Amino acid sequence: MPAAKVLHRLGARVTAVNGGDGEGPRRQAAELEALGVGVRLGDDRTLPEGTELVVTTPGFKPSSPLFRAADEAGVPVWGDVELAWRLRGPDAAPWLAVTGTNGKTTTVQMLACILRAAGLRTAAVGNIGVSLIDVVLEQEPYAGLDVLAVELSSYQLHWAPSLRPHSGAVLNLAPDHLDWHGSMEAYAAAKGRIYEGNQVACVYNADDAQDTADTGVPRTEDLVRAADVVEGARAIGFTLGTPAPSQLGVVESVLVDRAFVADRQQQAQELAETGDITPAAPHNIANALAAAALARAFGVPPAAVRDGLRAFTPDAHRITHVAEAGGISYVDDSKATNTHAAEASLAAYESIVWIAGGLAKGATFDELVAASAPRLRGVVLMGADRQLIAEALARHAPDVPVADLERTDTGAMAEAVRRATSLARPGDTVLLAPACASMDMFVNYNARGDAFAEAVRALAAEGSSQQ
Repeated sequence: MPAAKVLHRLGARVTAVNGGDGEGPRRQAAELEALGVGVRLGDDRTLPEGTELVVTTPGFKPSSPLFRAADEAGVPVWGDVELAWRLRGPDAAPWLAVTGTNGKTTTVQMLACILRAAGLRTAAVGNIGVSLIDVVLEQEPYAGLDVLAVELSSYQLHWAPSLRPHSGAVLNLAPDHLDWHGSMEAYAAAKGRIYEGNQVACVYNADDAQDTADTGVPRTEDLVRAADVVEGARAIGFTLGTPAPSQLGVVESVLVDRAFVADRQQQAQELAETGDITPAAPHNIANALAAAALARAFGVPPAAVRDGLRAFTPDAHRITHVAEAGGISYVDDSKATNTHAAEASLAAYESIVWIAGGLAKGATFDELVAASAPRLRGVVLMGADRQLIAEALARHAPDVPVADLERTDTGAMAEAVRRATSLARPGDTVLLAPACASMDMFVNYNARGDAFAEAVRALAAEGSSQQ
């Protein structure tokens, strides 16, 4: 919708297409037609006559017939990010760009907090829910910004061939969205586009230690090596260990910089403490280091990194502590919608009753279960693909008690919380980290997390009334 509106306003002859013909598409069509934009419903497979450019939403896979038709006709295909990049004015704010399988939104929000702490006018934009087209055209409240903290998905990067950020970061890589990209190689290549043309820093995860041949997943450093960057742009690593020169890392609970200092061989600059990060789970510390690296690449002073991280408040459903009752902690990480995110969440706690399941999206669970088995006190499974997790548990954690919930009604989460509580002991964490998408039972991961939090609070209130 933003692309259609702005292109029409700029004088283009625009046809908006949608394969659907229901209430939603008709409502959008009426809005566009009132502006003078042409609309075609019920056909998203053929190219409108006279088309010179296709601007797509991420909902269309690269294999869509419309794109094959465009390719045969020699018509370019752009995404909304590519359009926004080309619409920038000559004095446009630089982009500090973030992608990765997990942690993008948190890292971009941390980065924006750090930039604001340095006195810079900024906004967290892009895949975080703010149209980059509105931002680059300086629609209110985005006029006069100094720098942008930009979240980019693999979908957006796939269709952004001319994007050239000031600096970019790939936080991590794990199999995800392979049904859209077609392969792990294509998914990784899309993520790697964030490094193309970087001017100052290509920020990568130095803890990606295993070789591609061993895992089938490229290291983020491999993506840096493959990128064509501006001469002088540097590779900057981040690690949860002691940093080498040109890296940021952690020394005795202190975040330190050995990249943006005068003598990288001999000096390290203290930036913040792990206690300044909420929550201070390992993967969230990694997010903070990536945000700090991008901010330092933009010239932000060390004190602003500390102050920005202290000011940061994470969104809901991201390792959110809901309550403690009977010595048991209840944590909502409903946003852990894939195995990589769930593994990071499980690694943050010592003894866990795990609530998992939903739509697997083609994922397998053996590596996740094998890595997490020593921490599991018990498991409660729910959702359409719970059997896949049950089978992995039988192979790699056969002694862990498993409760299998068949019900999918609105009371299922309340029962899951009760069953998890019955398996837990004082000192344990009941953790919702589903490793799956939510749409089999819930509208989205937010609704799933809300249902968990509501069930936990009801259980805690029930326990208090009985005391």
